[in-house]
Amino acid sequence: MRLSLTLALVILLAVPAWTHISRYNGFDISNSLIPKDDILSGGPPKDGIPAILNPKFEEANEAKWLNDGDLVSGFTYNGVKRAYPLRILVWHEAVNDKIGDLPFLVSYCPLCGSTLIFNREIGGKEYRFGISGLLYQSDVLFYDRETQSLWSQLEMKSVSGKMAGTDFIVLPSTLATWKEWREINPDTQVLSRDTGFFRNYDRQPYSGYEVSSTIMFPIKNKNNKFHPKEKVLVVLLGDRAKAYPFSELKKVKTPLKDKLGGKDIVIKFKDGDYVNATDILGNPVDSFVSYWFAWYTFKPDTLIFTSDK
Repeated sequence: MRLSLTLALVILLAVPAWTHISRYNGFDISNSLIPKDDILSGGPPKDGIPAILNPKFEEANEAKWLNDGDLVSGFTYNGVKRAYPLRILVWHEAVNDKIGDLPFLVSYCPLCGSTLIFNREIGGKEYRFGISGLLYQSDVLFYDRETQSLWSQLEMKSVSGKMAGTDFIVLPSTLATWKEWREINPDTQVLSRDTGFFRNYDRQPYSGYEVSSTIMFPIKNKNNKFHPKEKVLVVLLGDRAKAYPFSELKKVKTPLKDKLGGKDIVIKFKDGDYVNATDILGNPVDSFVSYWFAWYTFKPDTLIFTSDK
């Protein structure tokens, strides 16, 4: 009888912990740096959206399946240029890639329109990332396969697990239409549709979402200065960040010269979606593109470029 009571007590005490972990797709968030109640299921389970771990590439002239207006996230390192079509990223949200000695993560959150590239070498160790199936402020939470820690894309750091508090290192990237990127980088490589997964890369699963004012998941901070899905270029310099709404950039001449944190920066853009940020010498600066609502909810104190200033 005493054994049965002891066993029952052990089971009773274990239930809250199991419920806590299962609610979060199996991740232990006991040391979470963000409010646990704000971590929500996006619908799919862990790895229900499969990250690409072994990407393949093809030459630009082979990518005839891409249309001129298709958006790509462009990245350059040591002379190697690669384009990651959003029509592939929308189905996978993460590509674990490597050029030479640089391992990096190409990340995309369709809900936030955010395309960021991060260094996968952290503390001298290379990490591989997958999709947790969880969201924070409507934004994807990645996890690393080595420690099962959760990482927030737009917080740009790990928010739970062994790596909690560790910052992502952002790498410069360029959002452009395929035509714009290809014209500037004719020798580019393109992420292949041969991903190892069966997906219809000709179908857009979020059709209509980009023009809608609807935000599908709860967020804390809202600002109606721009349409929620207005694209903004976010430039990072040290602890300073500034958002450049596309609608404001189109009101001024390119290239735009500006200052951030006392440093000169140059923003180049075109009528399409091409936008690029460099320093005064032409060296890329850390930047990425996101929807306005997403960046504002994470950084409500962000600096904002407007054409009348």
